[in-house]
Amino acid sequence: MLNFIASIGKTVLSTLSQIGGVFILLKQTLFWMFIGPFIKKPLSNRNVFQQMVFEGVNSLLIVFFVTFFTGIVLAMQSAYQLAQLGAEMYVASLVAVAMAREMGPVLTALVVAGRVGAAITAELGSMQVTEQIEALQTQALNPVRFLVVPRFLALMIMLPCLTILGDIAGMIGGYLVGVFSIGINSGLYIDITFQFLALKDIYTGLIKSVSFAMIIALIGCYMGLNTKGGAEGVGRATTVSVVASFIMIILADCVLTGMFFFSQM
Repeated sequence: MLNFIASIGKTVLSTLSQIGGVFILLKQTLFWMFIGPFIKKPLSNRNVFQQMVFEGVNSLLIVFFVTFFTGIVLAMQSAYQLAQLGAEMYVASLVAVAMAREMGPVLTALVVAGRVGAAITAELGSMQVTEQIEALQTQALNPVRFLVVPRFLALMIMLPCLTILGDIAGMIGGYLVGVFSIGINSGLYIDITFQFLALKDIYTGLIKSVSFAMIIALIGCYMGLNTKGGAEGVGRATTVSVVASFIMIILADCVLTGMFFFSQM
């Protein structure tokens, strides 16, 4: 019994320690983003652009197909229910609002966490276990400045862009089902889409995507910089990074949704 309680306590303390480490990394990252350039020569834009290509441009195809087929499924499922009420034409508004508020930001973040977050952890983890990060420190080069900041900045820029693409792809999928399967007039479908899609739905989704980008980048970099145990440790850190990112994305989505849509009820 005592061993069981001790195991729980050890797990809780380890989790709290890691959460504290992530916040410390956030503080250091923000320092090197906003104050560091006035102290030392700013980073080359090339590093950020390379990460933008890897994290954003190379993720375009998978984000498009995931959200496109999600829009198709969402339209088909909602059409089945709305047909019983004679309201099939409102499939347009349902798909548009659902994609902009919820499905677009969350699905895009989960895809990027699985692809980019895992890659960040594996790359930095490999550098850590092969002592490349220690080599940077011996040359008076701050690892947070040279390794974390470019990845953090790139993801903060590219994830909202990918979210916009995901929203549009999902709406296109819903449009194809609504017009060619359900038989809704094309002009009517587009008109209903924009009639019910409010500006708040769009900007709240983008705010969510920025929050998700911070979560993915910070967890991926933290787990990578604290990897131990050789190749096996890299694999373990990558797995923990992806799982933790998924959990924190869903948790942050719950909190932000409550703030945006239910705080004034």
